Amino acid sequence: MQVSDELAAKALKPQESPPLAPLTSQHLAVIQKRRSWSRRIWVVLLVLLSGAGGTGYFLWKMAHPPLPVGISLGNGRIEADQIDIDTKLAGRVAELMADIGDMVGPGQVLARMDTSDLQQSLSKSEAQIRQARRAVDEAQANLNQQETQRKLAEQEMDRTRTLLKNGWATQETADQRQQQLDSATASFNAANARLLLLQHALEAAEHDAGFYRVQINDNTLTAPKPGRIQYRLANIGEVIPAGGKVFTMLDLSYVYMDIYLPTLEAGKVKVGADSRIVLDAYPDHPIPAKVSFVASQAQFTPKTVETKTERDKLMFRIRLRIDPERLAAHADAIRSGLPGVGYVRWDAAIKWPDNLQGKP
Repeated sequence: MQVSDELAAKALKPQESPPLAPLTSQHLAVIQKRRSWSRRIWVVLLVLLSGAGGTGYFLWKMAHPPLPVGISLGNGRIEADQIDIDTKLAGRVAELMADIGDMVGPGQVLARMDTSDLQQSLSKSEAQIRQARRAVDEAQANLNQQETQRKLAEQEMDRTRTLLKNGWATQETADQRQQQLDSATASFNAANARLLLLQHALEAAEHDAGFYRVQINDNTLTAPKPGRIQYRLANIGEVIPAGGKVFTMLDLSYVYMDIYLPTLEAGKVKVGADSRIVLDAYPDHPIPAKVSFVASQAQFTPKTVETKTERDKLMFRIRLRIDPERLAAHADAIRSGLPGVGYVRWDAAIKWPDNLQGKP
């Protein structure tokens, strides 16, 4: 047992590591050489990164030369006016002839509402028109007859006056002829009044029919301008109230970008000034435009300010509108909401840089 205890004690006793050999001059030279190579590698990497950064900056400066004084820029998005295609009268959607993304032209039928009730009312009004026309024709015939009788009574009265003057007719006969003339004149006037009454009734019936035709036409929804359908807000069979929206379309004849310029620059911009729009999606295709609006009040103003330093921080909205003829030629490429940069040339004597020259 004593031997086992001694063995266990030796096993538990920590082993002493052998002493390290002292570094020789050869080992120190290797370590210094490795450190020297490491420093050289880092220097080379820094030089390469600096060269790449300088080259990239040079290329960026070549692609984005500094703007000359007289041209300002601001960020914005391409926008187009939205037109709501909605109903004038309450009704049920019967047909839809367009969908989201479709290009539509002015006057193109987009949807039709159910007009069965209006068609029935129109048929009734047309039947009343036919009846009124027959009544007018009958009254016209009666008026012609009364006119003939009145002329005959006038002729008889004239002959009786001549005979009475020569003593060949009695006063009683003259009085009878006068009574007949008065009766024929009254009948003629009554027939004429009835004809006028029936003509007014015919006009009223025609107006009723015209009113129903207008309502039927109003239930045919058409595109007022060329554009693209952006939203479809109703389905066939839905009953929508008066003023209910069926489509929302983009007016492709009015496309613009709103940018914001500080006071010192916005104050020099005039309506009609030449401008350019460069979209992020098409950086190499500047789009010619014109300034169509300069805001009279500043945006982004937290409070009323009076000092010149604060006035210089005010931003004014400037609208750049693209020429409608150019829009018509590139209608398929127009996208609302695309971000980009708008450039305004408020000094007409300054030439546009080469990268902002307008292209057809």
